[in-house]
Order: sequence, then C-alpha cells, then structure tokens
Amino acid sequence: MATQHPSSALLTPARSAAPPMAKPGYGKRTAPSQLPGTPDDFNCLPTRERYVAGFIDRLPEAAAMSVKALARQLPLYGQQAIGSALKALAVAGHLRRVRCAAGRDGQVRWVSRTFWSRTARDNEWWNAYLATESTQFTGSSSPVPAPVSASPPPPRAPEPTPDPQHPEADAAPEPTHVPTFVSGAVPQQRPAAPTPAPAPPQAPSPAPSPAYLALAELGRVDHRVGLSADDCTALEGLATAWLDRGVTGEYVVHALTAGLPPSVDSPVGFVRRRLENKIPPHQPTAGLAQPPSSGAPAPRVLVECADCGAPGRPEALPDGLCRPCRSGTDGPGERTRDDGLPVQRDIGALVSELRDRLKLP
Repeated sequence: MATQHPSSALLTPARSAAPPMAKPGYGKRTAPSQLPGTPDDFNCLPTRERYVAGFIDRLPEAAAMSVKALARQLPLYGQQAIGSALKALAVAGHLRRVRCAAGRDGQVRWVSRTFWSRTARDNEWWNAYLATESTQFTGSSSPVPAPVSASPPPPRAPEPTPDPQHPEADAAPEPTHVPTFVSGAVPQQRPAAPTPAPAPPQAPSPAPSPAYLALAELGRVDHRVGLSADDCTALEGLATAWLDRGVTGEYVVHALTAGLPPSVDSPVGFVRRRLENKIPPHQPTAGLAQPPSSGAPAPRVLVECADCGAPGRPEALPDGLCRPCRSGTDGPGERTRDDGLPVQRDIGALVSELRDRLKLP
C-alpha cells in the first residue's frame, strides 16, 4: 500500500553529515523571542521558499549561510533559485543579512552574518533588534569588576573573666614532677635513618606564546594544515617573526589557510614554506592620517540587500532590499512609463531581442 503524504511541501532531505560551519564570527545567528517550532511554521510561503526555510531553521548556530553552501546541501535547487528564495524570505520577515565591524586594536574587519527568525518580523522589529546588536560593537569598555576583598579574620575568643570567689581556679596549674630513673647501663641505639630530602616543586610550564597559539589554530580552521605539538614548536620562531612585524594572530592564520590545494601531503613543510615565502612587510607604527569625524559615529551594523548585496542602514533597506531592487530596476537609467513609474522588463521579449541580434551579420 502506497504511503500518502498529506502535505504538499517538499520534504527536507536527511543530512547524514554535519552541515558546514562558517568561520568564527560569520554564519547563521538566531534572533531571540521566537515562537516554538511547529510543522505549520512556513505554510504561508510558496513551495520552494517553504523548503529552503525549513532547512535553514534546522541549521545549527554559526552554520554557513552563503548561497553556494546552501546550494551544495539542497540538490533540488541551484544557486539562482536559492538566491531568489533567500530574497523572498527577507521580504517575508524571516531573514536579514548584515555586516558587522568586528575589528579591534585599531583594525576594522567586517564580517557577514545572517540573522534568522522562525517567526516573521516586520521592519520596525528588525530595526530595533539590529540597533541593539550595534551597541555590542560600539559600546564602551566593559566595567571593571570590583576587587574581591580578603575575608575578614575570625573573631577572637573572649578571654575568661577571673572569678573573685575562687581565685585558685584561675591560677596556672603547677607542673607535675616526673621522676627520672637512671639505669646503670645505657644500651647503644642505632642511628636514625637519614630522612630523604623533599623533591623540589616543579615550576609551572610557561604559557604558550601567541605564535604557538596561531599555529595550533590552523588545524581548527582547516584540517589539511593541522600541526602537531612538535611541529608548532619547530615553526614557532618563523611565526614570531611575522608577529614582530606588527600583524596579528588572525592575520597569520588567514594567510596560512587561504587558497589551500585540494590535498596537503606534508602540513609542516607546507606551512614552513608559506612562513618563509609570504612574510609580510613591517607595519607602520604611526597610523595613516584619517579625516576628522563629523561628530556622528559611523554605523557598526549595516544591512546587506538580499538581492544585490549593497550595504546600508537598516532604516534605508526595508524588507532587506535596497531601492533599485525593491522597485525592480537596475539603476536610474531604466525606462519609465508616462506616470514616472519604472517599466518591468519582459524576460521573454528580452531573450527574443537578444536572439534576433545574434542572427544579424
């Protein structure tokens, strides 16, 4: 007897392997205050969007959310279809792509994140939520915790008060005389065995250097260049030369893991060759002259357009779309109707026009 499926939605394929994870700081971020998940969460969406939304909702935190990564895991749709589905989910209020400034020590590094909400949200909710996320990057230094004071000394026991009626009870007891017995012959005693000297305490092992930690991080970022403890110790001097030139540990990790070949036969030899051949120049100690600020702080969280990827303030991108993508045009030079509204291009007519042009001599 055939099994009947009452729902018309496409079933999400079972994942035998763990989904690919994004680099630290990137990937999926789940929005707070969501309703509990039910089988009818995305019934109001079309079939393709419902299929993609159900898959994204089951992805873990910090999972890769790029179009290519999702297309590799969803064999029913290609990259173009996945991009269109993500745009529709952004308009429906389930998704926002943002850029966050996560730099430190005077260096600005923009990371891309995708905030996901199972519960559809309107533009006002997303703007307020992204404003709170922005304060995490623009906030001042965290307050210093108050030092922990030492525990107070235990209270002293009260001294006994002398009793005037029994003064002899307060007097110190007289020492008891112990008689000493002297014998005629004192047997010779064996000398006591020497007590072995206690072993000196072992000094705690020194903390690993930043260069060692950067080399140990390579295996976590990409298993093809994973190093052992002896390999990290052998290459620590070369990595220290990089850090002495003013770069950070994150820069070292990125430079050693970018553009890896499909397979690495000798990770230690590969990393050694990159450390020797790609050593960066000395970084300038004085920063470049920057224009004076206008008084208003620069936004630390920018929303990316779900269609073209153009960044902007959350208020300037309602439904996660910029103005050209929201109006269906590619730019200000598009044709307009008599009432000034942009003309929607007919795809079939455009393809026919291109084919006619190819037939011309």
